[in-house]
Amino acid sequence: MNASPNMMFVKHVPATLVCFGLLVGGCAPGDRPPTDGPPPQGPSSAGASQTAPQPITTKTGVEMVLLPAGEFVMGDDRAEDDEKPPHRVRLSPFSIDVTEVTQESFERLMGRNPSRFTGADRPVDQVSWHDAVQYCNMRSLREGLSPCYDPATLECDFDADGYRLPTEAEWEYACRAGTTTSWSFGDDPGRAARHAWLKENANGTTHPVRRKPPNPWGLYDVHGNLAEWCNDYYAETYESGDEATDPRGPAEGDARVVRGGCWATGADRSRSSARDGESPAFVDVCFRRDAYGFRCVRRADADAP
Repeated sequence: MNASPNMMFVKHVPATLVCFGLLVGGCAPGDRPPTDGPPPQGPSSAGASQTAPQPITTKTGVEMVLLPAGEFVMGDDRAEDDEKPPHRVRLSPFSIDVTEVTQESFERLMGRNPSRFTGADRPVDQVSWHDAVQYCNMRSLREGLSPCYDPATLECDFDADGYRLPTEAEWEYACRAGTTTSWSFGDDPGRAARHAWLKENANGTTHPVRRKPPNPWGLYDVHGNLAEWCNDYYAETYESGDEATDPRGPAEGDARVVRGGCWATGADRSRSSARDGESPAFVDVCFRRDAYGFRCVRRADADAP
């Protein structure tokens, strides 16, 4: 991997070391970020012909959209080694949160708000992978659904009808939204600031959800704002270039996949196929984890949310 000095994540290296240069200021409270303008209106036209699906509000007040079954080419042979080889993936339909989980939603269900950059409509930050799956289970229980994660082992039951983190394949499929370009808005990195909160325009902070245009399927902040946890273990390359149906990643590993880039990274790390790995549990509370967030998915054959 050819690491850029602006990158937030480095393969194989624990984030306690990688994030220090960018987030060392996290040991002290952050300044209140500037006020954002009004959210943009209407869906993004990023070159995909599909009509954005209509949101459905769940019993816990979260908007989701049902994504159709389909197939796409996952990865990019023009990019980093861990994005290779590109391979065709077929996915069953699934529902996914329209936005990253907000602080309002997280605090209402979990009774706490771990975020550095506070604001009810901002995405919840400083969440570990463990925090994310606990939220998934709590949201399932609050809606009378079967939790996907075993409380003791945190193993995911993909047959349960509750909420879970997206697989890496589901995440990229949702991010691309039918596009084949480097970002869901095209191939020009010069357009990234219009579509994503990144190092160049975020002013060192997260921003409220829905402030940038959504992708063609109506999903906000799939590029930038916070990097999003996926369910999969991280591997240095895709295991093979074979076609796959509903892949779930390696059976074991030391790190979990994070996708989408964040407020502290450059545009390259927010590409649709860009991959990074991070330890699922954080150990040193002084090192801020304000680059990480998540969104939930749910089986499409379960009862409608």
